[in-house]
Amino acid sequence: MEESSHEITSPLISKGGDSSLEPSSSSLKPDPDEENSPIKQVALTVPTTDDPSLPVLTFRMWVLGTVSCVLLSFLNQFFWYRTEPLTITAISAQIAVVPLGRLMAAKITDRVFFKGTPWEFTLNPGPFNVKEHVLITIFANSGAGTVYAIHVVTVVKVFYKKHISFFVSLIVVITTQVLGFGWAGIFRRYLVEPAAMWWPANLVQVSLFRALHEKEERPKGGVTRTQFFLIAFICSFAYYVFPGYMFEMLTSLSWICWIFPTSVLAQQLGSGLYGLGIAAVGLDWSTISAYLGSPLASPWFATANVAVGFVFVMYVLTPICYWLNVYKAKTFPIFSDDLFTSTGQEYNISSIITSNFHLNITAYEEEGPLYLSTFFAMTYGVGFAALSATAVHVLLFHGREIWEQSKSSFKDKGMDIHTRLMTRYKQVPEWWFWSILIANIAFTIFACQYYNDQLQLPWWGVLLACAIAIVFTLPIGIITAITNQTPGLNIITEYIIGYIYPGYPVANMCFKVYGYISMTQAVTFLQDFKLGHYMKIPPRTMFMAQVVGTLIAGFVYLGTAWWMMETIPDICETTASSSPWTCPSDRVFYDASVIWGLIGPRRIFGDEGVYEAVNWFFLAGAVAPVLVWLAHKAFPKQEWIGLINMPVLISSTGMMPPATAVNYTTWVIAGFLSGFVVYRYRPDWWQRHNYVLSGALDAGLAFMGVLLYLCLGLEDISVDWWGNDLDGCPYATCPTAKGVFVEGCPVFD
Repeated sequence: MEESSHEITSPLISKGGDSSLEPSSSSLKPDPDEENSPIKQVALTVPTTDDPSLPVLTFRMWVLGTVSCVLLSFLNQFFWYRTEPLTITAISAQIAVVPLGRLMAAKITDRVFFKGTPWEFTLNPGPFNVKEHVLITIFANSGAGTVYAIHVVTVVKVFYKKHISFFVSLIVVITTQVLGFGWAGIFRRYLVEPAAMWWPANLVQVSLFRALHEKEERPKGGVTRTQFFLIAFICSFAYYVFPGYMFEMLTSLSWICWIFPTSVLAQQLGSGLYGLGIAAVGLDWSTISAYLGSPLASPWFATANVAVGFVFVMYVLTPICYWLNVYKAKTFPIFSDDLFTSTGQEYNISSIITSNFHLNITAYEEEGPLYLSTFFAMTYGVGFAALSATAVHVLLFHGREIWEQSKSSFKDKGMDIHTRLMTRYKQVPEWWFWSILIANIAFTIFACQYYNDQLQLPWWGVLLACAIAIVFTLPIGIITAITNQTPGLNIITEYIIGYIYPGYPVANMCFKVYGYISMTQAVTFLQDFKLGHYMKIPPRTMFMAQVVGTLIAGFVYLGTAWWMMETIPDICETTASSSPWTCPSDRVFYDASVIWGLIGPRRIFGDEGVYEAVNWFFLAGAVAPVLVWLAHKAFPKQEWIGLINMPVLISSTGMMPPATAVNYTTWVIAGFLSGFVVYRYRPDWWQRHNYVLSGALDAGLAFMGVLLYLCLGLEDISVDWWGNDLDGCPYATCPTAKGVFVEGCPVFD
């Protein structure tokens, strides 16, 4: 959307000088006659100077970068299995390492070892500088988020209860994380070097780097950013003992259920975790940021689009389909990611799997067709619509822009001052990327062939997945670099392999991971490379940091997940209601493997399936942006029409399930307060403290969460009282169809 770019950058533009970024005597200064970046936001945000004498590969960088990567990898995987997972972003590390870096610069000896020899080095080359900080953040980025391939390991070990070795798991994790780097490097000349490819998301971090490296004095009557971070961190750390241990109901206060303790309808409407979440609220930062990330980092226009989409799907489309009993909706819970029989009972997946992990057709016909809850079926329809909406929206609103800018990229034109400054550094040789690509493909094919009993994916599946990822990396990279939208390939990859190779769930999961995540990793690699481009980090150093950070993160993620699966009893079991380890994301991944892999899309969404009509969502998604585009052309003076972004709006509920209603309602409220109220009425406070607060809330919660688990969780010490009943809505998951019996639920006559 044309208006979105200023929302991303304008409030973060640094005021005043940045001492660490000011040109020194050895700095490279642009010719006054040379143009700055043609992209206005970049010109206003990114410094046009470079000091190549600043040390980059320092002892501080290695220590803080490695520690940041390991800590974030461990914490993100640790919290990912929780009922309310928490994703700790790199912003936490980006802020937290500043005082540590300065402390190391002040206290570590500056003695030069092996002076006068080729091996001369020092542990302290001078003040902590911004280039070291960027590389540390790149390391931290590797540990931020999740490693998608861990879902495959969890589903096979925990849900299917089949064998997969640690070594095979490690192969899948490492190859999927690194494979995309190969073709990302090949495409970097088109997606990193040209000024047209400006990657707007990076401008937030660039602005934050500048803010953190200014010489800051404590304002009269106020606090510095570092002091504010510490205060917010301590408050977050101390508060989380309540929702995390003593008063877990703060995760979802569904007060309508308290008023109507025996009403199925009231609890379906009011439950924040298992219903529509009307009036439910969560006073827990992990509830707010679990799936959609920090609302403090979302521009208000994007938050508003998500809010409208959520309200339409959750409060209009789902209730209509449910109360009209579409696809026997009343036979199942209104909101659930479980799989059901036609009578509303949980589907016995193990009964339709053969000993060699394949679909037993005879048993499937006896068990009957698989059914989904109303909302779960709608989420797949919404996923179909989001794919077509993204393509049509980008074509209509950005088609000419993408065409013109991509032409200039391929012609090697449009180089700005940043690209010219980067020519001073040695570029990464092309053969490095080709080596990564060929080695990973060869190793993946070997693993799939040699360990076919565990992975199921044939060699041609690996090549097809790689071909899909390679084909889509450039166009999706261009879309992301210009519009900040990254369409996903998960549904398309599932659909393709599900039709070609039905009945093999692990093969379906592996194909999805290799086809979807390798493309995503390529785009992430390119985005980080552009961040280094803006901050003038030597390309070979950037390459090293990205690869090493990704490898470290892969080992830590898998090690953490394996340890938790081996040591936590009944992990991922939703029947253990008191357990916080219900693995909601892995359960959805498991359900998808059954739908698309084991049973196959033809028996679910095809001519042999119950949900064939859901395919019409593809058409609906394609038409929706056309209507907005026509309205925009017909009423050009109505600026609000131009702010409607149908891909964002339609895909707003893409994280549901596993995300629940309370995750969205509280996220929207927090985003409104930050992105609209504070940004509009206290812009000075917003610019100074908004992102610092976000990082502090993440960090404080994370450290208290781990402390609670190590001190109390491992000893199975809990507080048993009504305040630790997570939702307090026992009837929210009950069906309302006549004569359907589910244990613990009333039967309607």
